[in-house]
Amino acid sequence: MTDHNIALPDDAARELYRAILREGGRIRIADIPEENAETVQTLLDLGLLKPYISTGSLSAINPRSVTARIGADLRAAGTRLLIQAEQLPDLLSDLTDAYDTAPRRHDHTGTFRIVEGPENIRHRISQLSEELCHEALSLQPGGARPTDATDDIITHVSGYLDAGGTMHTIYESAARLDGPTVQLAARLTAIGCHIRVAPFTLTKMVVFDRSVAVIPASADLNAAVFVEDPATVTFLTGVFERFWQLSEGVNWAALAAGSSDSPVHEQVGRLLAQGLTQRSIAGRLGLSERTVAGHIARLRELYDAETLFQLGWQMRGARTGESGG
Repeated sequence: MTDHNIALPDDAARELYRAILREGGRIRIADIPEENAETVQTLLDLGLLKPYISTGSLSAINPRSVTARIGADLRAAGTRLLIQAEQLPDLLSDLTDAYDTAPRRHDHTGTFRIVEGPENIRHRISQLSEELCHEALSLQPGGARPTDATDDIITHVSGYLDAGGTMHTIYESAARLDGPTVQLAARLTAIGCHIRVAPFTLTKMVVFDRSVAVIPASADLNAAVFVEDPATVTFLTGVFERFWQLSEGVNWAALAAGSSDSPVHEQVGRLLAQGLTQRSIAGRLGLSERTVAGHIARLRELYDAETLFQLGWQMRGARTGESGG
């Protein structure tokens, strides 16, 4: 134990970490002997283990992701800890070597790795979110995740964002009609996530730091391909960016509160009648200007208006019962 309660791994903690790696990098909490509880807590405090309450398990985290953080804490403690901070990379170097050489269950080596089983996929994605912690881009078709995993999702996303990462996610349009998904999206956007909806079908995908992409390897999502080939990852990142431009922003908080259930074009029309510009409407609704322009084009057809000024005038008249002529 050192100043500021920073506990470095002793022999018992280091051996337990290696033992967990030999078991595939994950261990069920129920399988931990009582006599190892204190050692497990040391690894948790260091960040070398990450808990998943919904599955009752702990996942091993790459020591590289905690070395810099702990080193910074030690340096902040003052010059009396400087020597210990400088020794930290060497102290964890053998654990890093053990992590790098540990067998990956259900993985195939190379730039394309197949991981089988939902728990193994979640475990590897968790590791990537710690190792590649700057940007996550994801396509999420379907509805909300299991409701019993919501708190885990919020906890881990909060940690990712607090560490300086950014998250951009696209749902399918039907997500706005699914209560659990709306509630989850409202909580995620409240802590800093960016979530849009696409008017077309999506295939599940996650890209971390534009370096590693995860895509399905089976129709039932029980296997995933972890792609590290630079050209392929660049292509998939480009696909996400094109989808993002074609997607619409949503006021998830208002939708969750039940105060934003009118069609988007009606919201655009209401703001246009109030005299707002296309750019102002886009900012107010969290939409792209291109999307707002599309809604305005449809409204012009509906009101047979030749100009934007004429459309606004006619809509104001329609809403106040005037002729609009």
